[in-house]
Amino acid sequence: MSIHPKLNNKQRRIGLTGGIASGKSTIAKYIKKYIDIPILDADQYSKDLIKPKSNCYKKVVAYFGPQIVDQHSSGNEINRALLKRIIFENSIHRSWIQNLLHPLIKEAMIETCNQFDTNKILLLVIPLLFEAKFTDLCTEIWLVKCPKDIQKKRLMKRNQISYDEAEKIINLQLNFEDKSKFSDVILDNSDDKKLWIDTIQKLF
Repeated sequence: MSIHPKLNNKQRRIGLTGGIASGKSTIAKYIKKYIDIPILDADQYSKDLIKPKSNCYKKVVAYFGPQIVDQHSSGNEINRALLKRIIFENSIHRSWIQNLLHPLIKEAMIETCNQFDTNKILLLVIPLLFEAKFTDLCTEIWLVKCPKDIQKKRLMKRNQISYDEAEKIINLQLNFEDKSKFSDVILDNSDDKKLWIDTIQKLF
C-alpha cells in the first residue's frame, strides 16, 4: 500500500543519500545554513529508537545479549560501536536489526513530515534510502558522489578502522552507479572544490 495518501503531495521532500562517509552530514549542514529548512535525519531516529527502556532497546538486548550494553555509560545505553561492528560482520544480525528498525524509522519520518505539513520544503537525510526502500517518502532524490578511495580514507579516520574493514562496510551498500539511475540530482563531493555548493544554490 502506498504511503502517499499520508503525505502532503504539494510538499517538496528532498531525499539526501549517498554511501557511508561520502559527505552527507556536511552537505546537510550547509543546506540548513543556506536555506534553513527542517532536516529529518534517519540516523537520529535510529538512535532515538534504541534509547534505554524503549521497546526496541529491550528487543536489541534480548537478541544480542547483555554484552551489547555499554557498561561505561551512565544509563546502560546500547554500545553503538559494537552493534555496528556486529551487524557489518554478520548478515543475519544485520537483517534482524534492519527489519526491526527500518519500518519504525519510516513511520516516524512520515509522522514528522506531517507535523511540518505547512513547510514547503523538507530535507530527509537517509543513508540507506534505496536499500531500505524509503524512496516513496521523497519527491526528489539527491545523491552524493564520492570516489571509493576518498570514502575509505574518511571512514578509516572517522571510525578508527582498517582499510579492509572500511572496504567491507562500503561494499555492503549499493554502488553509486546503481543509485544514480534512480536519482534526480548528483552532488559532486569528489574533491575539495565543493562543486556541490553551486549545484545546491541553483536548486533552491
